[in-house]
Amino acid sequence: MIRSMTAFARAQTTSGSAGLSWEIKSVNHRYLEVTPRLAEPFRELDHAVRRRCRERLARGKVELTLRTGDDTGWQLNEQRLREVVALSEEAAARLEQPGPVPPLELLRFPGVLVPAEQDRQSRGEQALALLDEALDSLVATREREGEELRQLLYSRLDAVQTEADRIRAALPQILEQLRSRLYQRVRECAGDAQPERLEQELALTAQKMDVAEELDRLDAHVDEVRRILDEGGAVGRRLDFLMQELNREANTLASKSVAGETSRAAVELKVLIEQMREQIQNLE
Repeated sequence: MIRSMTAFARAQTTSGSAGLSWEIKSVNHRYLEVTPRLAEPFRELDHAVRRRCRERLARGKVELTLRTGDDTGWQLNEQRLREVVALSEEAAARLEQPGPVPPLELLRFPGVLVPAEQDRQSRGEQALALLDEALDSLVATREREGEELRQLLYSRLDAVQTEADRIRAALPQILEQLRSRLYQRVRECAGDAQPERLEQELALTAQKMDVAEELDRLDAHVDEVRRILDEGGAVGRRLDFLMQELNREANTLASKSVAGETSRAAVELKVLIEQMREQIQNLE
């Protein structure tokens, strides 16, 4: 199974204002980059969230957002509160006209209010279980889109093979036409042609336009792309390398072309290869 890197998933509980919800967005990226956005009571889950993503995903820029209701049980972090009060008093001592600090302002300071221990543990477990559901949905979406891309790539590979076969089949006729044009040109310019010299020129031209090796390598690369697609898994980087190899052979075919038919086929090959390369950028 191959996967696209572009997908979106959401999972949520249905327990009123205490509900939790995850949103996961995934886009193309060279490596796996995970960015969790967690509310204050759930910051300690950052490592577990990243680990779960690494276990399920190989590539992509992944942004995760956890949203939560507002009826979590809270308690004071007395140590943190004493630190904030002490800092407030120190700051007040340095001011000529200090004003009192309202208690609500103290409570807003990060870390002063924390979820009740029992509630924090159960809510953390609930959030991670819900994350697994969201990741299941994300992976399923990536696999569906990956399968669609696989079928698209198969169709492009068929077209590449068709163009390569067209070039191979046209070469004998092109060579014969080249021989006829060469004889005609010599007769027009110098009277009687010298068969030995003409055949030498023709052999040299045929050697320059020989693309048998390029076509064989093109066939081999097409077979390897098919094999990788059939094998599945994280295929994006390997396929991207093979697109470079295919493009190199197409460029050589174009440079050796001496006929309009083969030139058009070489251009079509380059178009097909570029279309595949663009789609492969979406694969994990």
